[in-house]
Amino acid sequence: MIALAGSAEALFSKRARKYKELGLKDKTLNDGDIRALILEEYTFLKRPVLIHEGTVYIGNSPKVVAAAAAALA
Repeated sequence: MIALAGSAEALFSKRARKYKELGLKDKTLNDGDIRALILEEYTFLKRPVLIHEGTVYIGNSPKVVAAAAAALA
């Protein structure tokens, strides 16, 4: 998924409750740190994630949802 998304940061949710609780807002995170956080706590994974024909759609913004719907149609 990270390879399709381009980076681990694209899959990382900064809206997760633990993001604030752990004070991650004030830290500089690299791809390795982000990968470890996502594996440690599922709430750090931005959702929903749809992989269709080699393309990944991440999140539920209207633009992403429209693109995913068009790809599935």
